Amino acid sequence: MRVYLTDLQAYNEGHLVGKWLELPMSSFELAQALSEVLNEGESVSGTDGHEELFITDYEADITIDEYDDIYKLNELAEIIDTLREDELLKLKLLSHEGYNERKVLQNGIDNYDVDIYDYSNDVSFTDVYELLAYDMVQEGLYGAIPSHLENYIDYGAIGRDLSYDYVEFEHGVLGRVA
Repeated sequence: MRVYLTDLQAYNEGHLVGKWLELPMSSFELAQALSEVLNEGESVSGTDGHEELFITDYEADITIDEYDDIYKLNELAEIIDTLREDELLKLKLLSHEGYNERKVLQNGIDNYDVDIYDYSNDVSFTDVYELLAYDMVQEGLYGAIPSHLENYIDYGAIGRDLSYDYVEFEHGVLGRVA
């Protein structure tokens, strides 16, 4: 997670003073970085008493507000750094479906029943729902299909039905919250 912190008072006085921070970092390093931005803001604007910072840009797996608590973001960044790729996909799906990302992280991503099918590396697909249908039939989710009937399965029709339950929340990645 990266955030760009800006000195609010310097900004209001017409000076863009800020710094990119790579989170997570130690509390000491974070406090020092905040102090550096405020001190630079005072120096550039020629005024004293700079106290407030806000986030003007970010690169993160969660949504960030301009006045989020940087220390809480640092804690969330620690949690996000421990997530596996499949857990990050779960987080993105839950966020897409309206779940509060912060609550999901605090409750634990494994406490949510989520189905994810990742076809993002399959460049040959034309319909990800058809691929999902094929995979589900192969996994036996529709029961045992006799081999003499396999050629008659309409994966496109099954895929259309699945599109009501699954959402493509990222290119080639389908999921649903169970």
